[in-house]
Amino acid sequence: MPILMYHSVAAAPNDATRALSVTPEAFAEQMALIGDLGLAPLTTAGLAERWRTGRPLPARPVLITFDDGYEGVHRYALPVLAEHGFRATLFVSTGWLRGAYDTGGGLDTMLDWPQVRELAAAGVEIGGHSHTHPQLDQLGDDELRAELDRCTEIVDGELGARPLSFAYPYGYSSRRVRRAVRASGYAQALAVGNTLARRRQGPYALERVTVRRGTGVEEFERLLQGRAIARAFAADRALTKGYALVRRARQVRRKAIRSRV
Repeated sequence: MPILMYHSVAAAPNDATRALSVTPEAFAEQMALIGDLGLAPLTTAGLAERWRTGRPLPARPVLITFDDGYEGVHRYALPVLAEHGFRATLFVSTGWLRGAYDTGGGLDTMLDWPQVRELAAAGVEIGGHSHTHPQLDQLGDDELRAELDRCTEIVDGELGARPLSFAYPYGYSSRRVRRAVRASGYAQALAVGNTLARRRQGPYALERVTVRRGTGVEEFERLLQGRAIARAFAADRALTKGYALVRRARQVRRKAIRSRV
């Protein structure tokens, strides 16, 4: 099934978020297409619960997810989701949101906690996305645990419920990171991958497809139908593989340095 990954929904995004943003008009058109095609949006927790219990899925399930916590999710996306009666999941980086815990790292105008509570009250699942949005697989064990626990504690304190679902910042994870996410109390987690999600990927490595500013309506329909995804993201995969080698070398270097200390 397709798990759609959005970031910013904005009429005038800044340079930092432009490529991974969609216009409010494009988002409305994409949600209308989901409705026209008869797809049934679920939350991340809802999908995982059905897989765990064996409850049947809708005939054509889809997940609509948002990363980071940009203000446009409340301003532009929420009214459209409500109009269609669609469920969605928002993964928040708690240190990026406006309010008492703001670390100043947000890339554009971010949500504040009253807006997050309104989204939750409207049926949007609120998941974790770390506290300061680092590359989790590059952190030491203590830093990794602190990022996860701080995010969980803040969401729990603000909403009165622990988050059940997690999305890896930048999509990066490792076996160690996935174990830490599970140990922190999350029941499922999403990566990126730009391919369809399948049950065999496991609950802590479900793949998503990226929706961005250049995603036209015809390409969006192909993503929903699982057609030509490999071709659409061929360049992305090549860059990801190349960068993975760089990041792996950095990891080895850090481990060597820590072992000498």
